[in-house]
Amino acid sequence: MSRKPASTGRPPDRCEGFEVGYLDAAGVEQRLPLERACRVRFEDTQPVRSFPSYRGQRNYPGLYWSATVGGHVGFESWLERDHAMALDFDPTVVGFSSQPMWLFWKDEAGRRRSHAPDFFARLSDGSALMVDSRPEARRSLKRDQQSFAASQTACDQLGWRYALWGELDEIWSANLRWLAGYRHARCFDGETAVRLLEYFSVPGGLMAGAESAGDPIATLPVLYHLLWRQDLVVDLTVLLGERTIVHSARSAGGQ
Repeated sequence: MSRKPASTGRPPDRCEGFEVGYLDAAGVEQRLPLERACRVRFEDTQPVRSFPSYRGQRNYPGLYWSATVGGHVGFESWLERDHAMALDFDPTVVGFSSQPMWLFWKDEAGRRRSHAPDFFARLSDGSALMVDSRPEARRSLKRDQQSFAASQTACDQLGWRYALWGELDEIWSANLRWLAGYRHARCFDGETAVRLLEYFSVPGGLMAGAESAGDPIATLPVLYHLLWRQDLVVDLTVLLGERTIVHSARSAGGQ
């Protein structure tokens, strides 16, 4: 479930050329005109496609446990896994789902087309973001380009944001994968967190701060959890290490 309720916004009077299909809470497929999609909480719907695993396949599907959602979100590739992780890390995202819907439309030749975007995200202001994941080197097929263009058009009509995401920065994503290992609330300890936040009210080295709060074996998981929650912040474009400079989000906001 989402962190908090969010308004789905006022639906547009009319959208042209699209229908939407999705699975409701009971797993029953629903189909409706695009303009009615604003009333649906797609962040809570079931995936419209499965995530099969079979011998010899080139992609790596799986389930990612999301701290934002409090449950699993499916992915069809490691790229999608990284994108799910990025959505989970984004403090403006209050809920998201994978394979949230089918878009149906007719192309210029009158042929029926369909496309299932990879992610839907609800943002803290009630707005929506729809994401497709595709490496830049695999965007050359005309059919795929038409699907992405149709998704952009549908989102424009609804007043949603649309993004086509490719590979993430290698260092940034490596840091995020490390911090994601500490995303669960079991890594949090209130007393240790207070000591760490107090220490890092002035920027300081990561390991020095961990040692100041107690035994690093016990304090480092809390420190990394606070970095995941972004109560503490670092430059994620530089590989994390014991000398990484850490400071509190509150002191960063005051700079």
